[in-house]
Amino acid sequence: MLDDHRLAARLAEAAGQLLLALRLAPPADGGLGAAGDRASHRFLVDAIRRDHPTDAILSEEAADDVIRLSAERVWIIDPLDGTREFTEDGREDWAVHVALWQRGALAAGAVALPARAIVLSTAPAFRRPLACIDGPLRFLVSRTRPPAIAVRVASAMGAQLVPMGSAGAKTLAVVLGEAHAYIHAGGQYEWDSAAPVAVAAAAGLHVSRLDGSPLGYNQRDPSLPDLLVCRPSLARALLRTIASATRTPESP
Repeated sequence: MLDDHRLAARLAEAAGQLLLALRLAPPADGGLGAAGDRASHRFLVDAIRRDHPTDAILSEEAADDVIRLSAERVWIIDPLDGTREFTEDGREDWAVHVALWQRGALAAGAVALPARAIVLSTAPAFRRPLACIDGPLRFLVSRTRPPAIAVRVASAMGAQLVPMGSAGAKTLAVVLGEAHAYIHAGGQYEWDSAAPVAVAAAAGLHVSRLDGSPLGYNQRDPSLPDLLVCRPSLARALLRTIASATRTPESP
């Protein structure tokens, strides 16, 4: 049986291949995004239940089953993160997230960027060391709702804000040395960040809430509204600047 790390990577990669095929032959009714969400969810749930029938699952695409709160193992999945980007020709910033929570902490995870043929996971064979990055500071933010706090932090630190789609795509961009940090506020859920956080932590990045506190998973309320992923050398300065910017009143 595959270990959990390699299973997460295999599932994320296979779901990504399914989504690429669907993107090439979209449904006639034009509902590509909904079709992608459904197909990837169905594939991942069936595969997890086949390999680990007693594990619980928390998915963006299914009603929350509170049995997960008493389970020892919970798979936290986002079958298609960045549905909007998936439906737009030429965009690569969409992802598949597969993570495993076990006994109070993230135990394994994988993020696939199918349009870039990239899969990173907590499995040693899929890990990459942090790439070197030079030049001006680049902070990644949501493409559709860049948070005001990120604007203030970037201004204070002389950084460029770079909008991007999927949370997984943004997190892997930091791992791959394409940006220095990913700053999010204003609303996410556990499935948005569980797999990216597991992969980022395994790669040696700093991961936390914006106030520096740990990220908790398999909570009764799956809302997890803010996130910081950054190069470890920047963590102290970023957290200090975020705290200062949070205390700064909004401009009238």
